[in-house]
Amino acid sequence: MTGEKIIIWNEDEYSYPAAYGFIPFLTSYIHEDREIHPAMLVVPGGGYRDVSPSEAHLPAMEFYSAGYNVFVLAYTVNLLDELKAPLGLQPLKDISRAVRILRKRAQQYAVDPSRVAVCGFSAGGHLCGSLCVHGEDVEDESPEYEGISNRPDAAVLAYPVITSGEYAHRDSFTALFGKDSGKKDLDYMSLEKHVKKDTPPCFLWQTVTDLTVPVENSYLFAMALKKAGVPFAHHVFPEGVHGLSVATSQWLERDFSVPYTHEQIRMLAAAIERGETVCPKEKGEEILNHFGLDGTKKEKWDPITKEQIRQTLPQVGAWPKLAEQWLGDLWKYGA
Repeated sequence: MTGEKIIIWNEDEYSYPAAYGFIPFLTSYIHEDREIHPAMLVVPGGGYRDVSPSEAHLPAMEFYSAGYNVFVLAYTVNLLDELKAPLGLQPLKDISRAVRILRKRAQQYAVDPSRVAVCGFSAGGHLCGSLCVHGEDVEDESPEYEGISNRPDAAVLAYPVITSGEYAHRDSFTALFGKDSGKKDLDYMSLEKHVKKDTPPCFLWQTVTDLTVPVENSYLFAMALKKAGVPFAHHVFPEGVHGLSVATSQWLERDFSVPYTHEQIRMLAAAIERGETVCPKEKGEEILNHFGLDGTKKEKWDPITKEQIRQTLPQVGAWPKLAEQWLGDLWKYGA
């Protein structure tokens, strides 16, 4: 079933203090033929401040068209520092539970539990990479998922946040650990430091001109994979802005379908307007306006910049087919 909302936590299992009624969930894109398909878990980016709709429906449809049963993860984010609710490991717990759900319900969702891939963008790439290197650390307290692996069989990392070092996307780490992040936490989430020989095979891509997450992030992870003997592919395109998603005209025109990944932000804005937070009530309207949740559609770029971005799409837009070919070979021949 396409569009099914799959809540991943029971209410008594989930306690993020700035959720205001939100519980992380999956949105399904399942073929109706009931044949067994590989599974793809799509994890949008957004700096751990947002779950971007630009990296949800569009890549989901790409992998769905390639024969995957696809699930988009709306995970926990930390939109406002003034709420004093650093995420810590909650997003990692979210994605870990999501993978376990796909394996536990493999028959229900018509997926092959030995072919479960993750595809993350930007901070979503960091979250997928975190599961790849730290998955063994994430225990699930529910007896329902005892003995069910959370290890992805492969990962596609698109312009991923990787390092907390020199080339870090600082705001992602602030969202995770607060402004006074400790060295221990930052080192733990600097993923290039934790690659092991049993890290899942990875496909990475990025652009040289990414000004938000420096291209060195994917180079650092690729070098760590090589050193550990982990199979990987690494594609670096010469031009392109950050956040290209599937790099199509549909993406450029901001046609992302229903922004279902913004549920937590809608709930937060409503809580602010009800006076349930430390934020002034007008902040709720500001949030809705900023994210276009007030029904308005805003152009992101001026015409000249938009045309420059358009020129980069044909080359960068090759990445989904490259990833699908790589995954197909992986499923066929093994790592």
